[in-house]
Amino acid sequence: MAKEKVMVAMSGGVDSSVAALLLQEKGYEVVGATMKLLEDEKTKEMITDAKKVCQILKIEHYVFDLQKEFREIVIQDFIEKYQNGFTPNPCVVCNHFFKFGRFYQEAQNLGIKKIATGHYAKIKDGQLICSKEKNKDQSYFLYAIPKEVLPHVLFPLSDYTSKEEIRELARKANLNVESKKDSQEVCFVPNDDYATFLEKNINTLPDKGDICLKDGTVLGKHKGLFYYTIGQRKGLGISYQTPLYVIRIEKQENKIIVGPNEDLFEDTLIATDLNILVEQMPTTVLAKVRSRGEKAKAKLEFISDNSVRVKFQSKQRAITPGQSVVFYQDDICLGGAIIKEVGGK
Repeated sequence: MAKEKVMVAMSGGVDSSVAALLLQEKGYEVVGATMKLLEDEKTKEMITDAKKVCQILKIEHYVFDLQKEFREIVIQDFIEKYQNGFTPNPCVVCNHFFKFGRFYQEAQNLGIKKIATGHYAKIKDGQLICSKEKNKDQSYFLYAIPKEVLPHVLFPLSDYTSKEEIRELARKANLNVESKKDSQEVCFVPNDDYATFLEKNINTLPDKGDICLKDGTVLGKHKGLFYYTIGQRKGLGISYQTPLYVIRIEKQENKIIVGPNEDLFEDTLIATDLNILVEQMPTTVLAKVRSRGEKAKAKLEFISDNSVRVKFQSKQRAITPGQSVVFYQDDICLGGAIIKEVGGK
């Protein structure tokens, strides 16, 4: 009987390498593949390391050159969102369109029905489940997996809670990646310097404008909207008798609105680009507005097939347009959406 084939997204890092190893040990016929999304030294190193791991495991390795699409879909969205006063999360967009979109299509083109990654989450009975280890759980970034793709996804690291366990497995298998550092920043933003990246990738720098209190009192000038995000306190260049934070970015008026910490708390938001992972979405859920945030009770009011109003039982701090709100029921990830507006009824 032929082994079931699975294509593993290989980044050259320890997580994806061990994912391939574990699937091979479970009896799958494993194929490795790397998406070439950028033309830089880090990408070259990633492809080289992935190829080496595949050679050690004696499996095939493919490289899919998707630079043009990545630039058009992920990087351009990132730039435009910042220009319009949003703070985007490009990893969510990439997961939807590339890691679980184009990658799955490429697997199908090769006659492979299953794909796998080194994410920390679990698929059980066709549902996306949080990782056992709260600090490792990546379901917040995975909610945008297309629902029809979810049954074809494997997360081999789902039962592991310690990175040292993963590194030890790589060490024992002589995969030569056990000491590689985890990648923390956005892959296409060098040194995690968003401002410099945006300056280099837009035609004209943003206009300066006023930094104001809610009552319209002008406290100073901002450098341009994309230099700021909700909750920011440092680098505002203003002085006041109490600490002030960015509480709102007004694109139309080209203003940054600041206020005390208590003004950062809101209980209502509207989100669009809704992705639902379950057959029946409840109207009472747990929700969180940042990956490391706590889940909080909320009620959902569906405005359309693509948008939802979320009303939290208790106010949440620094809800940020452009980021995601993700919905849960216990440890099941139900789906999520991109935050468009904050406040309102």
